[in-house]
Amino acid sequence: MNSDSDLQIAGDILEVPHLLQPPREHPATVAEFAGLARSIAADRSQWEHLVQYDATTRWYHRLRTGPGYEVWLLSWVPGQGSGPHDHGRSSGVLTVLEGALTERTERGTRALSAGSQRVFAPGYVHDVVNDALEPAVSLHVYYPGLTEMPMHSACTAREAQDEVDVVTA
Repeated sequence: MNSDSDLQIAGDILEVPHLLQPPREHPATVAEFAGLARSIAADRSQWEHLVQYDATTRWYHRLRTGPGYEVWLLSWVPGQGSGPHDHGRSSGVLTVLEGALTERTERGTRALSAGSQRVFAPGYVHDVVNDALEPAVSLHVYYPGLTEMPMHSACTAREAQDEVDVVTA
């Protein structure tokens, strides 16, 4: 019986480039979409100069598109909220870039500070509000791209799918 490990047999995988998976040009999994959001969040030069604040309505800007997905930048002045809604057939990743937001669902309320990230499936109903005294900025990745945002009444809002937390460092 040979006691050599696979690494000893194969050698250093980084020395054998043909064995490495090529990086994807565009994300295709939930983890890759969450990673895309984190990489954009970390590079302020991609979004900071675009942010505007509007006291009358939430401001938004489509930051990027790719095959089957869109990336949106939103700003929230104190008191602004989305109202209870879902994202139709789209899944999504919400990442707070600056400030703090509050997410309300049928299950309860969650405070989201800068760096917080939420992943949700199609049909997930939530209400996002800036309950803080300072403005907030968030990044939203939708896949497939957002084509509808049905509104729900607060008393009839129901979660169609469970949400998943993404732990960020």
